[in-house]
Amino acid sequence: MKILVDIKESKGDFILELLNSFPFVKTKKISPDKAKFLLELKDALDEVKLAKHGKVKLKSAHDLIDEL
Repeated sequence: MKILVDIKESKGDFILELLNSFPFVKTKKISPDKAKFLLELKDALDEVKLAKHGKVKLKSAHDLIDEL
C-alpha cells in the first residue's frame, strides 16, 4: 500500500526516522510539485470512476476545445 502524507517541514525528519525504524516500511521523499501532481492525478482518476458509474457527467472533447 502506498500513502501520501503531508507533514510540517519542522516535523518531517522526526516522522521519517520513526517510519524508517519499522522494517516493513519504506520511505521516499518527493518534491512538493510531484506531490501536487500525484494528488491532482488521483482526483482525476476518482472523477473518471464516478463518471463510469454514472454519478457525474464529464465534459465532451468538443466542449473542452470550445473553452480554449
